[in-house]
Amino acid sequence: MFTRRFTPSEAKGGEAPSPETTALVLIDFQNEFTTEGGKMHEAVKECMKETNMLQNAVEVCNFARSKGIKVIHSALRLAPDMSDNPNKGLGALKTIADGQLFVEGTWNAEFCAQVAPQSGDIVLTPRPSFNAFPGSNLGAVLEDQGITTVALCGFLTNCCVESTMRTAYEMGYNVVGLTDCCATFGGMGGHRAATEGTFQWFSEPLTLQQFKEKFQK
Repeated sequence: MFTRRFTPSEAKGGEAPSPETTALVLIDFQNEFTTEGGKMHEAVKECMKETNMLQNAVEVCNFARSKGIKVIHSALRLAPDMSDNPNKGLGALKTIADGQLFVEGTWNAEFCAQVAPQSGDIVLTPRPSFNAFPGSNLGAVLEDQGITTVALCGFLTNCCVESTMRTAYEMGYNVVGLTDCCATFGGMGGHRAATEGTFQWFSEPLTLQQFKEKFQK
């Protein structure tokens, strides 16, 4: 069931972010995508290279920690028998089921070494689907931490990141989409369609450098 975090009169969209009330949410920085040997790496590596997203993600994490911004890690993980896959007979979730992707307990589903959680970071309960809110404790963590601005990055630009972005937006958060800290399938076409299109509907799209400048004024 969809629940707003903030009432319409209290919605935070457009506010000037402060470190104390900002969270950086990293979505699916897992070997399945990020690393040679991951089943989906070949499909995303061109876009990863073009955006320099993995190195940018390392930089934004280090920056966030230095400023006291909460760093939150979200992972897609499913049971080996796919019994928790919410729609395994159709579309992208069928691809996950058929390909045995993101299976819990495997190297593929582990966080990649470059963006592994560090002391002080928050690791969410794993989720079985694309949106980082349903099936995890993201909503509870954001509320408990007093977060009003949510900055999003990771995989896939136009799937899990955008799905989470839309929900955060409709819940009343101030939302930032980190355009050069994301990647998706098929080169830059789908990535640009999201970052130059739908990201503008549901967030403030910012590059890594633009995001850093928000906290250096």
